[in-house]
Amino acid sequence: MAARHGTALVTGASSGIGELYADRLARRGYDLVLVGRNAEKLGTLASSLAAKHGVKVESLVADLGDAAGLSEVERRLDSDASITLLVNSAGLIGGGPLSDGNLDALSQMLAVNVVALTRLASVAAKVFSARGTGAIINLASAMALIDNAGAAAYAASKAYVLSLSLSLDLDVKPKGVQVQAVLPGYTRTPMISDGAGLPDSVVMDADAMVDAALAGFDSGELVTIPSLESPAAFDAWVEKRADLWPHLSLSIPAPRYTAAKASAA
Repeated sequence: MAARHGTALVTGASSGIGELYADRLARRGYDLVLVGRNAEKLGTLASSLAAKHGVKVESLVADLGDAAGLSEVERRLDSDASITLLVNSAGLIGGGPLSDGNLDALSQMLAVNVVALTRLASVAAKVFSARGTGAIINLASAMALIDNAGAAAYAASKAYVLSLSLSLDLDVKPKGVQVQAVLPGYTRTPMISDGAGLPDSVVMDADAMVDAALAGFDSGELVTIPSLESPAAFDAWVEKRADLWPHLSLSIPAPRYTAAKASAA
């Protein structure tokens, strides 16, 4: 049976949110290319989803933090005309406070959260735009909007994903390509030790999170925050941000700085 929607390439599919996206998309009739580091888990998931949903499922074992692995996924995305959806779900939490100086962990995290996501989004944007159809889902985090001393680089990486997605939408929406940035809060997955001792009231089950995100995708949302009831709250943040734009680049310094200079003279 031919897939109703084409093929979805899902990164981080070995477990957690990526695995659930794979299940939900297979249920919708997508064939799948599952990308992850754990060959055994990918193989088991591929067999299970193919049998359960009657779709074609392929495993692509690759470490997105490794240049060779990332290149392999890029080539597949570039060459496979059946791929109509990229789900950039792979991500790492690591490094801790910047003052701890865990440089290797920080670099590894940024290689996946920023570099790999950007490169794959770029390849998808190019090939989907040329076809005039396709969609890109980038998994960010509510941390994109929250300052956090204990996870500054992680929060910044997710703010990057949000900013990238907003600008990417301006680029590819006129070319027929849909972009969605998903900003989950704490989600019950292995990444945060299935809750990490947090109050139940602030941790969403991963199934509910993915289902909400896909509901947002279906309605054409550019930014989906699964726990946010009122879109107006986010719209207000967008408007305040836009209010700054006319003041960010002018030919002269603001009077408060020239006045301060005069007073110091």
